[in-house]
Amino acid sequence: MNTPLSSSYLLLTGSAITLAIALSGCGNSKMEKVPKVTASYACQTAIDGCKRFTLLHTNDHHGRFWHGSDGAYGMAARKTILDQIRKEVAEQGGETLLLSGGDINTGVPESDLQDAEPDFIGMNHLGYDAMAVGNHEFDNPSTVIDKQRAWSKFPWLSANIYRQVDGEWQRYFEPYKLFEIQGLKLAVVGLTTEQTAEIGNPEYVADFKFTPAQAEAKEILAELEQKHHPDLVFGLTHMGHYENGNHGSNGPGDVALARSLEPGQIQAIIGGHSQLPVCMEEDTGKYVADYGRDDPCKPDRQNGTWIMQAYEWGKYVGRADFEYYGGKLHLAKYALVPVNIETKFGTYYPVHMQTPKDKETLELLRPYQAKGQLKLREEIGVAKADFIGERDIVRYQATPLGIMLAHAQTQLPVQADFGIMNSGGIRTTIKKGAIRYRDVLEVLPFSNSVSVMEMKGAELKKYLSKVALMTRGSGAFAHFSGIKMTVDCKAKDVDISAVGNKPFKLEEHYRFTLPSYNAAGGNNYPKLKEKARDTGFIDADMLYQFIKKHDTLDPADYDTAKDVSYINTSSSYGCDS
Repeated sequence: MNTPLSSSYLLLTGSAITLAIALSGCGNSKMEKVPKVTASYACQTAIDGCKRFTLLHTNDHHGRFWHGSDGAYGMAARKTILDQIRKEVAEQGGETLLLSGGDINTGVPESDLQDAEPDFIGMNHLGYDAMAVGNHEFDNPSTVIDKQRAWSKFPWLSANIYRQVDGEWQRYFEPYKLFEIQGLKLAVVGLTTEQTAEIGNPEYVADFKFTPAQAEAKEILAELEQKHHPDLVFGLTHMGHYENGNHGSNGPGDVALARSLEPGQIQAIIGGHSQLPVCMEEDTGKYVADYGRDDPCKPDRQNGTWIMQAYEWGKYVGRADFEYYGGKLHLAKYALVPVNIETKFGTYYPVHMQTPKDKETLELLRPYQAKGQLKLREEIGVAKADFIGERDIVRYQATPLGIMLAHAQTQLPVQADFGIMNSGGIRTTIKKGAIRYRDVLEVLPFSNSVSVMEMKGAELKKYLSKVALMTRGSGAFAHFSGIKMTVDCKAKDVDISAVGNKPFKLEEHYRFTLPSYNAAGGNNYPKLKEKARDTGFIDADMLYQFIKKHDTLDPADYDTAKDVSYINTSSSYGCDS
C-alpha cells in the first residue's frame, strides 16, 4: 500500500518514521504501519527557541465534495490526509492551520442544486480555519451568501468588498483573522479579485463594491500594526497567480500584490482563482511544465513573499512547514500532497494505492450526494425536436446543437459577442421531449469551464483564420454562434462580415467564448494563455441555466449554419484535410 504523500514531499524531507493510516477501502478501521518520512528541521526548540507550524491549503473547490468516478480527490480522502499531517505535525511539537483560497461554489450539479451546503458542512468537518471570498461566491444572490456564511464555522475573509448600509459603504466580510500559533500572533488577511465586478453575475454583484486589492492591503497592514502588532502576516487571496505578474486581461494578482508592498511585509500569500499548481522552475522563474503528482514543487517568491496555490478541486493539499527563529520566518519545506489524482502520464491512480476515504466523512456527505443524484432527474425544459449530436454528424458539419451550445456560453453572466464550440466536446443527442439535467451532463460530460477572450478585429481575423479552418471529421471542427463569415479553405483566410448582427470592423474590439480546453491549446487551437480569462463557469451548468430560462427549445431556432460559408473545398460544410 502507498502512503498518500507524494514523492516530491519525500525528496524535500529527511529521516524515516512510521505512521498508521487506514487500509484501502471506505473507512476500514484496520491499521497498518507504512514507511513515511518527516522533516529535517534546521532549528531545535531547546537551542534556538524555534517555533514550528504548518499551513495547509486548498483553493477553487468548485463543488467537489464527493470523489470523482475514478475515486479521485473528494473530501473523504482529503480528511484522511489532513488527519495524518496534523498528527505528524503535533508529534513534532508543531501546530497547523487549514486555509481555503475560495471559490467553493459552482462546478457540479450535486453541489450547485443544494447551494453548496454539503461543501460548507464538509469544510466544517475537515476543520477549515478561514477562507478567502472567491468571485464565484457571487454566482448566488446575497441571501444564499448569507445562508452559506451561517453554515460556516470559519470566517469568510475579504478586506476589499463593500456594501452600502444606510447610505454608507461598509465591509461586507471580515478583513482579517488573528490566530495565536506557538505563542506567535498571526494575522491572515483576505483579498478578492477586484475583477469580480466585471466577471460576476451582474444581477448579484450590482450592490457591492470591489476596491483595488493593493491599496486595501496597505490600509489593512497599517491598521494591523497600529491595533494588534502581529508577529507575522499572511495573505489569503482569490486573485490569481500570473507568471512574472503578467496578468493580461485578468485583474492584478498575487505577484502584483507582493511587489506593491514593502519587501517581506506579507510573509506568504496563499492564493486561488487561476487554478494552477504554483510550482516554479529553479532558475527561470517560470512554471514547471506539465506538473505531475510525483514532481517536487517550489512555490514562487516575489519581493520576499512566498506565493502558493494548490491547483483546484482539492486535487492537492498544499503543505507549507514553517519555522520561526532568530526573529525571522523560514520555509522548511513545501509540497503539494496529491489526493488520489491521476499520474502525470494521464493514467488513473490504481485503486489499491489510493488514500482510503474517511468513513465518517463519507457518511456525513453521502445523503447530499444521493439527494443531488435525485435532482439530476429534474425536468428542466422541452425539446420540440431532436438536437442531433452524433459524432459522425457534428464533426462534419455545424448543427443546431453545436450552435446552441456556443450561443448558451455567450449569455449572462459572461456576455460575449459570439461563441465557439469544438465538435469534440459534443457527445450525444438531446432527444425530442422532456430534457432532464442528466441529459445535459451526457451532452457535455467533461466539466470544461468556459473562457472568454477579447480581441481587436484585426487580431480576431488572424485567430479565426486558424480556428475556422480546422478540418471536418476532427474534434477541432468548430461550431459558431453570433458571427457571419466566409472561410476560404485554400487561401487559409476568413472574411468576416458581421459580429453580433453588427458590421465587422478591424479596429473594433470583440468578446467571444470558447471551452477552456481550446483556449489552452486543445485540439491544436492557438494558445491564448493568460490573455483568455477562465470564467470558472462550467459548460454543462451554463447549458442547464440556459435551458431552464427558455423552457422550450426548437432546433429550427439555431439552424444558422449558413452564417459561416466555406469556399475552395470539396464540401460546403467545412474544410477538408
